[in-house]
Amino acid sequence: MQYILTSSAISSLKKLSITDRKRIFEKLDFFFASDNPLSFAKHLHESELGSYRFRVGDFRIVFDVKNGMADILVIGNRKDIYK
Repeated sequence: MQYILTSSAISSLKKLSITDRKRIFEKLDFFFASDNPLSFAKHLHESELGSYRFRVGDFRIVFDVKNGMADILVIGNRKDIYK
């Protein structure tokens, strides 16, 4: 499975430090290189933000899956992302 960053995900990444960005991309590459990336994800019941989320330390990566592609919708700190 491949992933695509939306414009809102890119703008939220730009606000993070270089080390946090590197860590997030390393985990995204690890998740999507596996046979079943959704096994690392949690299904979100409130689908206003997206359908699934990954946890990378204090950061959450919210995404949707359509036609075998993951659209990364938003990336942010866990205390701010669900507001």
